[in-house]
Amino acid sequence: MASGVKPRVKVPKSAAAGEAVTIKTLISHDMESGQRKDKDGNVIPRSIINRFTCEFNGQSVIDIKMEPAISTNPYFEFNATVPEAGEFAFTWYDDDGSVYNDNKPITIA
Repeated sequence: MASGVKPRVKVPKSAAAGEAVTIKTLISHDMESGQRKDKDGNVIPRSIINRFTCEFNGQSVIDIKMEPAISTNPYFEFNATVPEAGEFAFTWYDDDGSVYNDNKPITIA
């Protein structure tokens, strides 16, 4: 994992079968657009998280493509229906080829 890049995810520990839960994700990342210059006038290379996905038990929940205008430390909040106990898998894809993952289990109450 690149220095300083940290995903954070908040998922309820349990839910009723069929319940929609709110999921919150944030990844600490500078998100450099490739359009700014450093103090010497050199273009700072683009470096962004360009895609974020979430799956539940192997099924796609959300798939987001990000562009250079995305803010530093992108935050996403979304709802997902929980049909059964299982695991959410979160993946962030970086321009430099790095992939960041986090998994969170959820039980049926």
